[in-house]
Amino acid sequence: MGFNIALSGLNAAQAQLDVTSNNIANVDTTGFKGSRTAFGDIYANSAFGNSDTAVGNGVLLQEVQQLFEQGNLNFTSQALDLAINGDGFFVLSPDQVSQERVYTRAGNFGVDEDGFVVNASNQYLQVFPVNEDGSVTATAMSSTTPLQLPDTAGAPQATASVDVGLNLPANAEDLDVDNFDPDNPDTYTSSTSVTVYDSLGDSHIATTYFVKQPNLGTSGEQNTWGVFMTVSDDAGNKIPIDIYDGIGAAPSAETNAGGTAYGVMAFDSQGVFQGTDPAGGMYTDQFTFLTNGSDTTQQVMFDFASNTPTQFASPFSVTTLSQDGFTIGRLTGLAVDDQGIIQASYSNGQTTAVGKVALARFSNPQGLLQDGNTTWRSSTHSGEPIPGEAGTSSFGLIQSGALETSNVDLTEELVTLITSQRNFQANAKSIETANAVTQTIIQIR
Repeated sequence: MGFNIALSGLNAAQAQLDVTSNNIANVDTTGFKGSRTAFGDIYANSAFGNSDTAVGNGVLLQEVQQLFEQGNLNFTSQALDLAINGDGFFVLSPDQVSQERVYTRAGNFGVDEDGFVVNASNQYLQVFPVNEDGSVTATAMSSTTPLQLPDTAGAPQATASVDVGLNLPANAEDLDVDNFDPDNPDTYTSSTSVTVYDSLGDSHIATTYFVKQPNLGTSGEQNTWGVFMTVSDDAGNKIPIDIYDGIGAAPSAETNAGGTAYGVMAFDSQGVFQGTDPAGGMYTDQFTFLTNGSDTTQQVMFDFASNTPTQFASPFSVTTLSQDGFTIGRLTGLAVDDQGIIQASYSNGQTTAVGKVALARFSNPQGLLQDGNTTWRSSTHSGEPIPGEAGTSSFGLIQSGALETSNVDLTEELVTLITSQRNFQANAKSIETANAVTQTIIQIR
């Protein structure tokens, strides 16, 4: 019996050595969770035996327990290096269409040739679908999809409006609107330009010119400025364009000697904006000069009234200048916030939410089945995965540009290794002693 007891001790010590060695081997493995051995004694006694004198039968390896304590964060410069500071797991699928799910804490992701975000084992990161503002539309595990980064920002959007805020110099020299010539800077006081886009995404330069008009002597006609516009055609030539009082409406009532319809901005004696003529906003004429196949009925509204223009005795300055159109953009960058929302940035200045990282947690993480490559599968012991979002419950927050290191304490493991070795040696000594006793019995005559 002594041989069997000592042999069980050897097996237990060997198992502890194996588990400790595995922990040490993975001390630098991203997202690795260390394990420990759990032992129980072997005890056998008959129904009518004497438990006071019964001797145990050795030791039994009950379980190799996984330890899911938080690992330290190692910061990197990669936006798709993700770490979870909490109890959640990243959700992965083995291919694009599979409903099978595996779980990991290793967030070292990259992009494959088709734009999907995958890990080193080519497993696909799952995300919840989102609206344009980043709000999640569904949080069920069955609603998760592989994250694919769109290469472009979608269809172009033609410019419909331009916001302009500025100061016009009150002490500027008076000029005659009848002499306005966009090619002669002596005929206008100041100008500013903005890039606008047609329906195909081609860019054009829209330039606004301001001509300080003479003071006509009455309060209603003081401090007025003529506003002219040009838009570049497909060849880059400046095309003078009439100002209209609305889409499809009539041109402005103000025209100069050249027959160009222009707008008027008015200020009071304090330099405070009083309004425009046309009163409803200044619209360009239709872009009939375009020959690239885009929409030639396009009109652009220049909004001065909403941006508080002024006329003070200071130099011309532009405080607001923006427009709402854009061309097709190429992907230029990614950002992942601590809530897991993935924002894609494009070369046309657009930013789009493309998904929210799906997380899962378990009632009993120690019941997860190891799948290799720092991934796990759910089991009856772990319970069904509970899907959720970063920043809610105990799922934790997501840190972009960081990886969770192994939670193995190397110093502790080395001490355990020495202890396991001593245990192995002690059990080997027990076998040696039992052998000596057996030899003594055999040699009795």
